Amino acid sequence: MNNLVKAVFFLSLILFWNSVLAQETKFQKVIGISYETGPMLSNGTTWGDEIKDAVDYKAIDIKLGWKKIRNTPYNYLYRYPTLGFGFNSALKNYKEIGRPQAVYGFMEIPFSVAGLQRKFSFGYFNQLGVGFNLTPYDSLINPSNQYIGSQINAYIYTGLSSTFTLSERVDLMATFGLKHYSNGSAKKPNAGINLFPLNVSMRIKLGELYPTPENPPIIPEKELNTFWNFTLYTGMKNYEIGDPTYFRGGIGVNYLLEPVYKYRLGVGLDFFWAQGMELRNPGEIYSFKDQTSLAVVGSWEWQLTKRLYVPIGLGVYLYRNELNQEITWFYERIGARYRLGDHLFAGMQIKAHKAKADFFEFTLGYTVQGK
Repeated sequence: MNNLVKAVFFLSLILFWNSVLAQETKFQKVIGISYETGPMLSNGTTWGDEIKDAVDYKAIDIKLGWKKIRNTPYNYLYRYPTLGFGFNSALKNYKEIGRPQAVYGFMEIPFSVAGLQRKFSFGYFNQLGVGFNLTPYDSLINPSNQYIGSQINAYIYTGLSSTFTLSERVDLMATFGLKHYSNGSAKKPNAGINLFPLNVSMRIKLGELYPTPENPPIIPEKELNTFWNFTLYTGMKNYEIGDPTYFRGGIGVNYLLEPVYKYRLGVGLDFFWAQGMELRNPGEIYSFKDQTSLAVVGSWEWQLTKRLYVPIGLGVYLYRNELNQEITWFYERIGARYRLGDHLFAGMQIKAHKAKADFFEFTLGYTVQGK
């Protein structure tokens, strides 16, 4: 990943989170500096155990966040969360996997509003971004690393947190969870790098200090709303080590109910298409149906703000093709999306079979509100 690509992505990440944070007019700005260490998890193979034993993972992390403190329904329902972006870097370069680094957006959500008034409070967090500076598999130079086949990967980190208030301005935070690097089968091998670090950080509030609201806002009674989502999925997939990468994509339609502020749920259809069937299997003749698959999907949208949400899906194939590595009769989906307005949305999620990546879905969609 050259410096220009890094700069473009980092700028895009900042603009994205600025657009999320622009919904608020008042924040508590915070900066955090942390150290983390923990084991790399093996996949149970001989080569996996060798790499795990060779990696004594240690890293530093820097975050810049904005704690939402306006007394609005969404802020209250999510216990006045903190959103922002950060940079993570391993302290060493490991011969087998490189020096993993990442830029990411994050959200930290307390478990309760009352807990924010105490010395100790607890919560959970999610980070999503791009990892880079990894040393991928190479049959000659790096044959033992079958965890990762590319230098650039998705970066996901999720877990639990505890916070101790030292003073009005300074907090100590400890977190632990699962950290994952994967390219979503865009280039194989792609077992994925999994780490389980403990992170200890100092968080400093910047600028004017704002208290967390003590009284809940007036939350209007929620009417039942309905929506139609029309979605375009695009991505890339590598089927075998050393082979070319092919387009993978599809379209989806979902009918959703919104009974409460925090989620929508519904059902729909997904249609997928896989490029390169004849090239991947020379000498064979395939029909259009052989290159496609169709599924019924149950959808759930976890709404973090009015515009930012997490799509979660469980699909069941009406028909599929194992030559396209649709290896089970069902699939899972999870990711992040952002509503650009009342109708248009964009995002990225991963489609997987039993937690084994199929491909990353870069999405663009359109929402029509029903009754």
